Amino acid sequence: MHKVINYAHRGASGYCPENTMAAFARGLELGATGIETDVQVSKDGKLVLIHDEQLKRTTGAEGLVKDYDWETLQSLDAGTWFNTDYAGEKLPSLEQLFELVKQKDTILNLELKNGFIQYAGLEEQVITMIKRYDMVERTIISSFNHYSLALCNKLAPEIQTGILYMEGLYEPWNYADQVGSTALHAFKYAVIPELVTEAAKHGKIYNPFTVNEVPEMKMLIAAGVAGIITDYPDRLAALLEFN
Repeated sequence: MHKVINYAHRGASGYCPENTMAAFARGLELGATGIETDVQVSKDGKLVLIHDEQLKRTTGAEGLVKDYDWETLQSLDAGTWFNTDYAGEKLPSLEQLFELVKQKDTILNLELKNGFIQYAGLEEQVITMIKRYDMVERTIISSFNHYSLALCNKLAPEIQTGILYMEGLYEPWNYADQVGSTALHAFKYAVIPELVTEAAKHGKIYNPFTVNEVPEMKMLIAAGVAGIITDYPDRLAALLEFN
């Protein structure tokens, strides 16, 4: 049985407010061997970990991440929306996440959130930080913006990338070759054993998202995926312990 990477989706987001240091730390406590998160850029150029371009859902603030400087973003409450027990949780920076995992074996999956908003220089900034923290071997960059991934592959071919997509992509291993990526980050329903097997023949791996139910996890493990992105890393950890 190959070793499946257990990616905590936005941290342990089934138990903690997503994309917070509390969620990342909890994910590791629950057995995650990887952390998946989303990267955007503040008005003054700080790399911020947050999923939505709009601040409203997770902080209650109006407007876009890109329109706030880092100091102002740090004044927002990113925890109360989930549960008052997490009141005062802050939006973290990418540096903070690297500091958390740099002495561990954790794999990072950094999703560049540059589909709706084109953050100039995001790829270069993220790559520079990955290298600064000596995380080249333990980071994979993903995005729904495949032009962005192609640029990452040109700038830093030594850093693994994964194409994010939702539905049935025809012969995705061939498409990944065009982009220069080695991983397929498909929505879980777009992953079947035959595709995983064929992709492997072409040197491509699958890391499907977002897989929260145990029967789905079992099916994907049996299919041979390389990693699973989940809100509940403890459920996956329990399965992997007996495989």
